[in-house]
Amino acid sequence: MFERSENDNRMSFWTYILRCADGTYYTGHTDNLEQRVGQHQSGALKGYTHDRRPVEHAWSQDFPTRAEALEAELRIKNWSRAKKEALIAGHWERLKAAAVPPGERRERASTSLGTAPRLRSGRTEGEAPPPVFVLVRPQLGENIGKAARAMLNFGLTEMRLVSPRDGWPNPTAGPAASGADVVLERARVFDSVAEAVADCAHVYATTVRKRGVTKPVLTPEAASREIHGQKGRSAILFGPERSGLETDDVALARTIVTVPINPEFGSLNLAQAVILVAYEWSKGMGLASPPETELDPPAPQGEFEGMMGQLEGMLEAAGFFHPPERTQATKRTLRTMLTKPGWSSQEVRTMRGVLSALEGKKRQRG
Repeated sequence: MFERSENDNRMSFWTYILRCADGTYYTGHTDNLEQRVGQHQSGALKGYTHDRRPVEHAWSQDFPTRAEALEAELRIKNWSRAKKEALIAGHWERLKAAAVPPGERRERASTSLGTAPRLRSGRTEGEAPPPVFVLVRPQLGENIGKAARAMLNFGLTEMRLVSPRDGWPNPTAGPAASGADVVLERARVFDSVAEAVADCAHVYATTVRKRGVTKPVLTPEAASREIHGQKGRSAILFGPERSGLETDDVALARTIVTVPINPEFGSLNLAQAVILVAYEWSKGMGLASPPETELDPPAPQGEFEGMMGQLEGMLEAAGFFHPPERTQATKRTLRTMLTKPGWSSQEVRTMRGVLSALEGKKRQRG
């Protein structure tokens, strides 16, 4: 599990920012960055940038899917000028500051960075603290951002980074985090795995079995139950995107965490691995669930009979009940269909016949 993720030969989609001649910014997305920027600069594209030329390419970031690039475009478009310029400059501290609404800046100045999400049940004294997620030598800032997003989805906020390839802070993590800024703000950087987990009593490594390393192996579900049931801080290690954790990294852990996975395609990306483990941990907490919506009570039988009478009258006028000797059987089929879920193929064909008959009658009247 968790051994390999991002495919370097993948098709990329780009979110980009252009600086216009009037000092404004334009945000878009494309699957061919060089061509699209050239179209903006030449005036081949009608729209916002056409009459604000010359324009220059100020910032861009690639994403594995068009949906993610579009999501980033729509999010960045709504950013303030200050926040866009902080992103363009690669200035993480300015980007964080610009993301705070003016009304909250004074309050935040006198308190800690952000507020961790409250779990509905809270955490009582003596309960195991939430686990630390340790990303070991992560390569792409966007993957760190996606991992932060996955963590915050399930109420986890403590991320530690071991020797991130592109350094930290990394401005490309922000857009991919989709608002999980509190996780990125609190992320701590360490030079080694040993330093990152020094204060943790229990260390888990998300990986497949390693040669020469004999350790207990648990599923994420079993590991999460264990974490909830023991005292002391737990750390969960996630390896770099291409190769996963090295043997020396796994040697520091006491337990291996893995999932049954297709042996022909055992590749999970970093965010997928994080979300699997975070979700299993969250089962033991009182995270808020979408509220249940009460269904309206069933209609009285008299109202249903009135509807059936109306429908049967319309179908008789449309000539639907043919041959006549099958009329009662067809009416029983209709009644059964309208009082049960999960229609059979025959029932679907019957309803299609109903609709065709009514459509034909409507055309005749026209």
